[in-house]
Amino acid sequence: MKKTIASIALGVVAAVAATGASAQGQGTLAAVKARGQLACGANTGLAGFGVPDAQGNWTGLDVDACRAIAAAIFDDPTKVRFVPLSAKDRFTALQSGEADVLIRNTTWTMSRDTTLGLNFVGVNYYDGQGFMVRKKLGVSSALELNGASVCTQQGTTTELNLADFFRANKLKYEVVAFASADETVKAYDAGRCDAFTTDASGLYAERLKLANADEHIVLPEIISKEPLGASVRHGDDQWFDIVKWVHFAMLNAEELGVTKANVNDMLKSDNPEIKRLLGVEGNFGESIGLTKDWVVRIVKHVGNYGESFERNVGEGSRLKIKRGQNALWSKGGLQYAPPIR
Repeated sequence: MKKTIASIALGVVAAVAATGASAQGQGTLAAVKARGQLACGANTGLAGFGVPDAQGNWTGLDVDACRAIAAAIFDDPTKVRFVPLSAKDRFTALQSGEADVLIRNTTWTMSRDTTLGLNFVGVNYYDGQGFMVRKKLGVSSALELNGASVCTQQGTTTELNLADFFRANKLKYEVVAFASADETVKAYDAGRCDAFTTDASGLYAERLKLANADEHIVLPEIISKEPLGASVRHGDDQWFDIVKWVHFAMLNAEELGVTKANVNDMLKSDNPEIKRLLGVEGNFGESIGLTKDWVVRIVKHVGNYGESFERNVGEGSRLKIKRGQNALWSKGGLQYAPPIR
């Protein structure tokens, strides 16, 4: 019986691996083109990053990253099928080939990058874990949470960060964990815990769901590094390059002042960097299996990184998050793209 169970387990693992391999098969780009759409692993619903409306139209910073890839390939940002994934299921879905790329507010860590058969391609949002509490609790710092009960989501980096923070500061706490983000937020809103912890960006997004959002505050401490970004399966360097350089293209476009509104005019620019970015000079798009105008397609349909940030999570959105670390390197932030040359 033990041999039979072991054989079954190995068969399941092999089947999953085979599915992922067949999804790459001829190469992920070729498979995506043959299918006629990109399968993008997305959040089940996080305001500002990835959320569908009542009609099934998806918006968000991560959603824009998916649409940018589709725009680069098809010249059509709507050729994306969003695959809603829980934190627990997201890596398996990418490994098995259910998704071509995972862009779902996912933290880049060493263990995830080296043991799951995945490659992270870059950071589209620099984040950090924080805490939210009710104003009436009278707490102004996370260091005052000794003895608190804290709601968090299972299968995320927040659980370990939470334990590390309380242990390092010699504070006691009680963890109240739930399987999904919605369950966690609802439990906090219902008063089942004193505090709610997740990435700071998520705190601002989830606060919008609370019955009385103005009664809650986000505490100032950031207790971890949470570089969020896209990941792809190991074994397909061309696809890795495409997803990586779509992100870099959006950053370079912002740095060079290329926007949705002026991209056509910028095709006439004398600036050599803009000429290379927009495919007027060189064959950079062709070198990764795309067209010469791949960046024009991205900016025309989605915009540059700054436009996407502002629209989805920035001062022009409901979340009103400042650029901070996500500003360009030339403006005091961490967002930096290698040059196209």
